[in-house]
Amino acid sequence: MKQPFTRLLSLAARQLLRDARAGELRVLFFALLVAVAASSAIGYFSARLNDAMLLRASEFLAADLRLSGSSPASAEQIEAGTRLGLDHARMVEFSSVVAADNGIQLASIKAVSSSYPLRGELKSAAAPYAAEETGSGPASGEVWAEARLMVALDLQVGDEIEVGAKRLRLSRVLTYDPDSAGDFYSLTPRALMNLDDLAATEVVQPGSRVRFRELWRGDSDTLAAYRQAVESGLEPSQSLDDARDGNRQIGGALGRAERYLNLASLAAVLLAGVAVALSAARFAARRFDASALLRCLGLSRREALALFGLQLALLGLLACLLGALLGWAGQHILFYLLQGLIPADLPPANLWPALAGMATGLVALAGFALPPLAALGRVPPLRVLRRDMLPVPASSWLVYGAALIALGLIMWRLSLDLRLTLALLGGGLLAALLLGGLLLLGLQSLRRLLQRAALPWRLGLGQLLRHPLAAAGQSLAFGLILLAMALIALLRGELLDTWQDQLPEDAPNHFALNVLPAERDAFAARLTELSPHPAPLYPVVPGRLVMINDEPVRQLVTKESRGERAIQRDLSLTWSQELPADNRITSGAWWSGRDDGLPGVSVESELAESLQLKLGDRLRFNVGGIERETQVTSLREVDWDSFQPNFYMIFEPQTLQDLPATYLTSFYLPPGQDAELVSLSRAFPSVTLLQVDALLAQLRSILAQVTLAIEYVLLFVLAAGITVLLAGLQATLDERIRQGALLRALGAERKLLINARRAEFGLLGAAAGLLAAVGCELVSFLLYRYAFDMSWQPHPWLLLLPVIGALLIGMAGVLGTRRALNASPLSVLREG
Repeated sequence: MKQPFTRLLSLAARQLLRDARAGELRVLFFALLVAVAASSAIGYFSARLNDAMLLRASEFLAADLRLSGSSPASAEQIEAGTRLGLDHARMVEFSSVVAADNGIQLASIKAVSSSYPLRGELKSAAAPYAAEETGSGPASGEVWAEARLMVALDLQVGDEIEVGAKRLRLSRVLTYDPDSAGDFYSLTPRALMNLDDLAATEVVQPGSRVRFRELWRGDSDTLAAYRQAVESGLEPSQSLDDARDGNRQIGGALGRAERYLNLASLAAVLLAGVAVALSAARFAARRFDASALLRCLGLSRREALALFGLQLALLGLLACLLGALLGWAGQHILFYLLQGLIPADLPPANLWPALAGMATGLVALAGFALPPLAALGRVPPLRVLRRDMLPVPASSWLVYGAALIALGLIMWRLSLDLRLTLALLGGGLLAALLLGGLLLLGLQSLRRLLQRAALPWRLGLGQLLRHPLAAAGQSLAFGLILLAMALIALLRGELLDTWQDQLPEDAPNHFALNVLPAERDAFAARLTELSPHPAPLYPVVPGRLVMINDEPVRQLVTKESRGERAIQRDLSLTWSQELPADNRITSGAWWSGRDDGLPGVSVESELAESLQLKLGDRLRFNVGGIERETQVTSLREVDWDSFQPNFYMIFEPQTLQDLPATYLTSFYLPPGQDAELVSLSRAFPSVTLLQVDALLAQLRSILAQVTLAIEYVLLFVLAAGITVLLAGLQATLDERIRQGALLRALGAERKLLINARRAEFGLLGAAAGLLAAVGCELVSFLLYRYAFDMSWQPHPWLLLLPVIGALLIGMAGVLGTRRALNASPLSVLREG
């Protein structure tokens, strides 16, 4: 008679309560709990940390989203934002001569509305180099100026200056305006005025070089709706920027942080999945007799399978709910620890990370537990009389295919990065197949050593050799623990070291622009006195790319191309005999000894890709009305995170040297040397000194957040590793109990059995450590090459893993199987 679903569900719940103390169910529950808690906590943390870092990074736009263009935004574009309820501010940037009683000075002026800035803080001081104060911008009729503009014109607070046809009173010293921190190539001292005074200056006229910026602030969904509404109608001269687009260094740091956190979560969930598979296999094996009895009592094959499936499903739902709750609480604890580093006004957490974490746990349960569970439906009823009868094994394609599909889905959901998913999945599979085969060969070669080995070693090795496939599987599982932990620790150290190397304490925090040729040597000498390692002085000539292979560049580059922005403005062109230190040739060659045809130019590789350039292409530039034709001789990778002067185009020497140029460099000036900076500015009044301390501080703040986050995530990886270890020990516990009882009945002493366990698990641990070392090198190579774009080198310290594995697995094995030593031989043998 067919059993109703409610009856099967009730029976499954009763069986689950009865078996709650079974070791494999506890491990299975704990593994799912860790998988869901890790996935949901990291999901919550990544989403909210990403929002927090984007909020910090948005300070460099003074908004969440910025619409920029050389012409004012249309009424429709502004109305689209206000209709959606976004906060709005306006800004107009232009260069103008500022006149005072003591002279004139070209300045970069921003006219802003009263709501500016939407993100970040505007800071000013009552006098040059006085204490900073935070507040709103200048009122109508007032202007704020940087200290270097005041030094250049010998101004004091309260003086009046002329901007075009308007006289404005200098009311405060401008010390920090958020969106100027990321503008490395602002050529002149800055001043800030009220937008209401702009028309009276009569400076902005048709044809003037002006940047109009509309600033928007709001939640991510509303901003996305605004972007979708206006993006298709942007003019060629307009662009929409967010925190990632607006600053390359900030975007790079955020991207690396996300990739690492995703990688750590992948490791935790992968380890938990292996623990689920091991525990589910033991769960199924221990219920063969119960399944056969239920079949004899009238349950069909499908009903027996449904009964045990419902039992696991109830366990999985309970573990997923508790894991999601634990993950939600965990991310609150972490944000409490980070409260000094992140903004207080974080967006609230929603249910999506918890639901995604629960889905991850259920997918792991289905993919890793269903294949061994399917065997319970194939147990023959005759097993009640003949216990040697085993179910027909499932197809290997079904077992491994289900696990791989589940693993792939989990990895894709967590990483959302195809290269990272393929690198981990491909590297892990390759390492498992290669190293598992080598391990089997190694176990077979140990047979010859048994005859000459001591009795504890013969017992320990004999246990491994009786089931070589199971031993290889156990060693791979233990090796996976060590591999995951070693890989996360390795990446944690090297990624942070790489980022810190890019941002050392003496990273350049000032840029010097507009150094005149006549002052070049004197300025370089003065800079050497102030800074330990100034960057070279690079000549700069503004020029525009107009032709590619005699075809107008506008006809070759589509509006959607990343190269569109490069052809809409003048590029900073330079020339150099030597390849800059932070550049690397990816194609072609530098121009040592070239004497053929057109002069050469080296192009930054990403720009070359967006412009579809290749070696040998002819480029024509317009430099101040003079056209120069060159030939692409090399492509370069540029380290944009280095805070050194970097260029899209570097020309062969003698190509532009007859054109008027200024020089550019960067240098580090220790804190507290404002007087030396003022002295340098007075000695070279034509030179523009740009401070980027705020951007460096922002990047270091992001690194501090990521470092603490990584330490926190490692706890989940450690917990997942413990579940794999427990599951691996539980998988063979029943057989060990019977074997121990038999040996003790035959007179074996407890000390002998302990030494045999030490030999067995020590050898397993050493083999696992060796597999982990080789696998870690292989996977790290793939990750460095294809996911993190970092250079890879061998890691000799990984050779310690076999020793660590032997000690760790050996100790855990003896402790985890102590039930095999404590069980009564008489009771075990009676149970048969």
